[in-house]
Amino acid sequence: MHVERWKDLLDKIRADFEVEEADNYFLPEEHGGTEVEYIVFDSHLGLVKLEFITKPKVIDRKTAYSNRIGSEVEIEYVYSDTEKTHELLAYRWGNSEEEWLPFENNGIF
Repeated sequence: MHVERWKDLLDKIRADFEVEEADNYFLPEEHGGTEVEYIVFDSHLGLVKLEFITKPKVIDRKTAYSNRIGSEVEIEYVYSDTEKTHELLAYRWGNSEEEWLPFENNGIF
């Protein structure tokens, strides 16, 4: 999903549903810096939470290992300063579980 499509989706949600919460936060220590924007709204499916995650693109992966038995493998990722990747995650509120449950890939979104 692209940023423009995410903004269009946010506008449609705000027009059609009651928004409970909307915010964003930044995780600097994770994957070279991860930005998460989310919205929680009340729909006909119950409470729904959408997260739009933006991360730097992985451009290289360096593996350090030894051929010795039992040695550990260390993987170092190199992230792009200019290119970003985007991901959309959808959750629904489980009343009995009292936590956010991910939607199964069943064509709802």
